[in-house]
Amino acid sequence: MLYLIYGEDAPDSLAQRTVNRPAHLARIRELQDQGRLLLAGPCPAIDSADPGVAGFTGSLIVAEFASLEVAREWADADPYLVAGVYAKVTVKPFRKVLPE
Repeated sequence: MLYLIYGEDAPDSLAQRTVNRPAHLARIRELQDQGRLLLAGPCPAIDSADPGVAGFTGSLIVAEFASLEVAREWADADPYLVAGVYAKVTVKPFRKVLPE
């Protein structure tokens, strides 16, 4: 089943986000290589693809996991959460409807 993982950035976390980005992306690429990733990306803090020093407010990942528990375990090990980039992470089941 698909699960939505939404990490909400802590205030002033851009420096930690930058340092931990390679490890964060490596885990997401593993999902992609396994054919389990639907989409992933950050939420800019301003209306710009490159928000510069404004940074980001969070990140969204939609991927396939065996269960909600497995999705939560995966999210709990994310380098951004471990490093304090994320103040909060939400994991929910997700049902894709469109596009077909």
